[in-house]
Amino acid sequence: MTATVQVDIVSAEGAIHSGIATMVYAPGEMGELGIAPRHAPLITRLRPGDVRVEDERGAMEHFYVSGGMLEVQPDVVTVLADTAVRAQNIDEAAALEAKRRAEDALAGKVAEFEYAKAQAELAEAIAQLRAIEKLRKMKAS
Repeated sequence: MTATVQVDIVSAEGAIHSGIATMVYAPGEMGELGIAPRHAPLITRLRPGDVRVEDERGAMEHFYVSGGMLEVQPDVVTVLADTAVRAQNIDEAAALEAKRRAEDALAGKVAEFEYAKAQAELAEAIAQLRAIEKLRKMKAS
């Protein structure tokens, strides 16, 4: 029998995923994290990116998170995301438009507050587009 861990992904909108996994990958603040069953307890911030959950059959599910917190216990992994969506539900056209708008705002060298907001929006749009690209690569193989 393969060791497993309970994985719960929730956002302000509600529960996105709850299930059993053999491995979880998440974009931690200091870099990519790989979490296996019986992992040491951990709490860290998440940066915008792709959370991947591998089930007992080896199938990988992809979720986009805009940031949040990750809590790891030996038998439970909880993702508390600001925003979380299944990667296949991301609107690519909207992400590309958000990226373009953020780049335009950054090029215009707007006020400091607006500049920081534009940087954050750009990072989020790029993370969404990377999640879409990873999902495409998974489907192609």
